[in-house]
Amino acid sequence: MKIILSILLFVGLLFASVDINKANQEELTALKGIGVKKSKRIVDFREENGCFKSIDDLTKVKGIGVKTVEKNRENITISECK
Repeated sequence: MKIILSILLFVGLLFASVDINKANQEELTALKGIGVKKSKRIVDFREENGCFKSIDDLTKVKGIGVKTVEKNRENITISECK
């Protein structure tokens, strides 16, 4: 039963939108080309510089280029910052 729930959660993450201003490291790894190291860099960047203003701001994170952003554009959302 636990295995089935884990699989369903993983599949759900693959098709869910990821809010780059709120997602934790694990949630960010659902994006194509984003592993543990890059997800940590995204969280660290966000903590040091504040919220992302646009999806394209992800390219300011070391190791994330335009191609990675374009592969994920449809699955990324951005919540408003305060």
